[in-house]
Amino acid sequence: MKILITDDHSVVRQGYASLLPAVIKGCEISEASSGEEAVEKYSEVKPDIVIMDINLPGISGIEAAVRILQQDADAKVLFFSMYDEAPVVKQALDAGGLGYITKSGSPDVLMEAVERVAKGEIFIEYELVMSLALNSQEVSDDRLRELTQREFEVFVMLARGENNNLIANKLSISPKTVSNYVTTLKSKLGITSTAELVHLAVETGVIKFGPSS
Repeated sequence: MKILITDDHSVVRQGYASLLPAVIKGCEISEASSGEEAVEKYSEVKPDIVIMDINLPGISGIEAAVRILQQDADAKVLFFSMYDEAPVVKQALDAGGLGYITKSGSPDVLMEAVERVAKGEIFIEYELVMSLALNSQEVSDDRLRELTQREFEVFVMLARGENNNLIANKLSISPKTVSNYVTTLKSKLGITSTAELVHLAVETGVIKFGPSS
């Protein structure tokens, strides 16, 4: 897997340039320190995924992502930023990013994000997903505010199409406990099927579907 890391801090780039190959076998790392350099490097390297900071000298990471996607509509961009405000996250995703995580997150979150985005899947850090949902300008649904963090987490996973066993494994709980959460979710949200759950998740902006490949 080829990964292009774009960040204006050399310590950050070098840190993840060391971490990623240690976890992802056969990983090849390229680096860029500005948005302009990222655009140039993308055309040269053709990476499988771009890890992009937003606050960069010159053009922003969001503008750089737009230019990269103009080059290659199938480009996979994972935003990795200090900003956690919902409007910034939404702007980054609207620009074509497939993922968004914060620099305050754990390395495990970064690893999962890289793996998911490299497959063309959407990945947004949990706290940011919640923030986007609760600050959605399109639909305001107070039902989501009544969910506990764990209930909301299960809700997001179900909406992504993950089954009970997979959810149980990821959350280190039993499938029976997941089933109980599903029952609680249906009751709190006033829905009767998974299809309705997915519809609600899309309607409120909790999940979105990327362009088909």
